[in-house]
Amino acid sequence: MVDFKSSDISLWKQALDCYPARIASLNKPNLASLDEFYRIELPSAIHRRNPKPYITTPELAKLMQWKLSRGKWRPRLLDFVSSLDEELVKSASGKAFESLPDLSKAVSALTVLKGVGPATASAVLAAYAPDVAPFMSDEFNTCIYWWIWWKAMEAALGNSKDYTLKQYLLFADKLQAKAKELNTIGDSFTSSDVERALWSSITQTKLDSRSDTSSRTKTSQGSKRKRKP
Repeated sequence: MVDFKSSDISLWKQALDCYPARIASLNKPNLASLDEFYRIELPSAIHRRNPKPYITTPELAKLMQWKLSRGKWRPRLLDFVSSLDEELVKSASGKAFESLPDLSKAVSALTVLKGVGPATASAVLAAYAPDVAPFMSDEFNTCIYWWIWWKAMEAALGNSKDYTLKQYLLFADKLQAKAKELNTIGDSFTSSDVERALWSSITQTKLDSRSDTSSRTKTSQGSKRKRKP
């Protein structure tokens, strides 16, 4: 697993390069195509609207679908976002993008929308300005997705469980600093690249652990069957 404190650019690049494979390894329906939409199609669509960029309600709904597919599925949030007024979404997102690089103002501009919290707001901002705003998951259960992001947060910030706007700002600052550090070594990393590299690395570690546990369980069960008279 990549240590957040590490400056080994090759390890960070390897983890980032493996991100699409890690997404596929989760075997979540439509997650790969949703992730491609989020990482490639959506940023391109937003930037085509410069100098007054915004997102639409359908785009926000698809972004929410991606977020929930990568984490905990909560259909009510998708329902809330899907029913938002188009002009309200355009206005809120336009104000948020205009507020950058002030993350506090940008997040606050988006969270006026029903169903949009700091985590979803961070995903919207990351799609437009990945160098400034890394995505922050808001998962709070003990499933693999919560474990993955909690460990990434823990790696960057230490043992803190505060998922507030204040914590997101601290988290973003840490990832911006890491990206700047890696860039001085001779590569081009955004704060969102750092987030994906961490997610990729920790996901693989968790999946390897689950695989090892499963193998040991099968071996143990096989040994017990052999000992039967």
